[in-house]
Amino acid sequence: MKVLHLLKSEPDETANGVIDVHKAKYDVKVIDLANGDFSYESLVEDIFNYDRVISW
Repeated sequence: MKVLHLLKSEPDETANGVIDVHKAKYDVKVIDLANGDFSYESLVEDIFNYDRVISW
């Protein structure tokens, strides 16, 4: 399973814990939206290509 995590701010302990668990089991990608270092085109493409999208 492919899981995409979208971060709107610095992740807290809970978010980091969930992301770490997912990384151990699944194909995980984390995008920091607050950073601004991403393209909207690739973000939309990722949203449709990943099985799960989690926004923090």
